[in-house]
Amino acid sequence: MTSLLEPPVQPDATDVMTAVEAVKSVKNYLRTHTSNDTVRLVVDDEHEDSLVVPRSAVELLARVLAHMAAGEGVSVVPAHAELTTQQAADMLNVSRPYLISLLEGGEIEYRKVGTHRRIKAESLLRYMRQDDRRRRAAADELTALGEEMDVL
Repeated sequence: MTSLLEPPVQPDATDVMTAVEAVKSVKNYLRTHTSNDTVRLVVDDEHEDSLVVPRSAVELLARVLAHMAAGEGVSVVPAHAELTTQQAADMLNVSRPYLISLLEGGEIEYRKVGTHRRIKAESLLRYMRQDDRRRRAAADELTALGEEMDVL
């Protein structure tokens, strides 16, 4: 299986500062140019080369820049990528046995290739989004209960 998971790009302090400024510009462009299906990028040097890219690529770039601006490492994983159980466990920051319990419990879709389990990246990301929503809902409920009991 070829590795579709490259190591994350870890921004240094200079990258973070550059990303902070760049994400503002990119988001502003996307906000003010809503009807464009493509975006022309121009390199500001003596050649003034340009490159036309899909708008969706620029939207993805804005998300990457936002994470870099926050100092977070960033990886791009194709939605169709299949992960090993260890790769999926690493993405969730859990142990491999715990991940397997999630798979066996039907929390995350997977398939078997011989004796090995393979998890589609999109299935894992869907689980991560659902888990984030559950956690936020639980935190909101605890906050409401705390306010109700005048604990906070």
